[in-house]
Amino acid sequence: MLKPEVFKAYDVRGIYPAEIDEEGAYAIGRAYVEEFKPKRIAIGRDMRMSGPQMVAALTEGATDGGAEVLDIGQIGTEMLYFAVGSLELDGGITCTASHNPKEYTGFKIVRAGALPVGGDSGLIEVRDRALRGFGEVTRKGTVEKKDVWPAFLERVLSFIDPSAVKPLRVVVDAANGMGGRMLEPVLERLPQIDAVRCYFEPDGSFPNHEPNPLLPENREFIVAKVKEEEADLGIAFDGDADRCFFIDGTGEFVPGDFVTALFAETFLAKEPGAKIIYDVRASWAVPHTIEQAGGTALMNRVGHAFIKHRMRESGAVFGGEVSGHYYFRDFSRADSGIIPALLMLEYVSKQGKPLSEILRSYRERYFITGEINTRVSDVAAKLAELEKHFSAQGKVTHLDGLSVDADDWHFNVRPSNTEPLLRLNLEALSSGLMEEKQAEVLEIIRS
Repeated sequence: MLKPEVFKAYDVRGIYPAEIDEEGAYAIGRAYVEEFKPKRIAIGRDMRMSGPQMVAALTEGATDGGAEVLDIGQIGTEMLYFAVGSLELDGGITCTASHNPKEYTGFKIVRAGALPVGGDSGLIEVRDRALRGFGEVTRKGTVEKKDVWPAFLERVLSFIDPSAVKPLRVVVDAANGMGGRMLEPVLERLPQIDAVRCYFEPDGSFPNHEPNPLLPENREFIVAKVKEEEADLGIAFDGDADRCFFIDGTGEFVPGDFVTALFAETFLAKEPGAKIIYDVRASWAVPHTIEQAGGTALMNRVGHAFIKHRMRESGAVFGGEVSGHYYFRDFSRADSGIIPALLMLEYVSKQGKPLSEILRSYRERYFITGEINTRVSDVAAKLAELEKHFSAQGKVTHLDGLSVDADDWHFNVRPSNTEPLLRLNLEALSSGLMEEKQAEVLEIIRS
């Protein structure tokens, strides 16, 4: 089974086995190899229940296509990026459905240099080959097991000075995803961290809650636990652990754009004048902080394929998205969930004050709505209506969806890649103005 709709803008994702099964996995593995003709690739998987059989079929497809496969076992997604980059492989695939519910499976696919394969960078061609079928096997590839864990651990720890990390009590919610397994050896190297480990056992049935910390209902546990434990902060991971999210010691969620701003300071202290990428939805806190720290702020389209390309093009040292994806030049220009967790432990330690206090200056100046999704019947018509209404109020741009920038407030509205949704992110320099403008924009979107 392989339904065409499982091929998304950035990856492959669908319900197992109704939309994609082992037959589909074989087809994707073989189509990927026949399309890009890689000689050596890495293949891994997360803790999804269907993972072992899906990876077996995927590997068979890749070897039938003629590739030499390095089986890197059960991994977090960023470990695929690391393996492909550090071992100078021609590409790789990991079986994961990221933060999606338990019935989903899927694949994240990269080429040499950990460059993502997405809708506009080869995934459509892979889809068409997979659906078309194949001829006889002319060259059978090989499979070899490869342990990338020790080298990965050294690489992520190289982003901080472990001796600078002070004793902190930290609640970690791995959501039964890959974060627990990946963090355990890291925490062994940081004995000064008093970690309250929650749901560290990988379990693709997600018995406690879905592994998507962007949804408030999935953060209820860690917010309560941080308060209960009187912890310094909380860290929550998504399913494949390539994203992490932070809760301050008061139990308040830290938006991804504020995290991007804090990390921008860290990198600019080490590399003055560097370029930092942020996405079009972000708070003004990000470019303001970058510029005040002497860096160059580069606004970019949303999405890992676009940001990774811009990092290569610009030489940017770091990039951050509102959605909790953080990208690092010295990590194959790829995103990681473990590196941000380490950076935050180091940052809070060096600041010597609570995260809530560190963030106060942002929270008192920048008032953000977070992302508000609304289903609409005609996306293009709504965007045109919004532009007509707001064009006299600020500067209109179309880098990604529709953006309007006034002196003391701004917003971005983007269409979803997969659903008839509009996604609104709005910010103002006072809470009253934020609420007023949010109501004004939503009235048009929802009318």
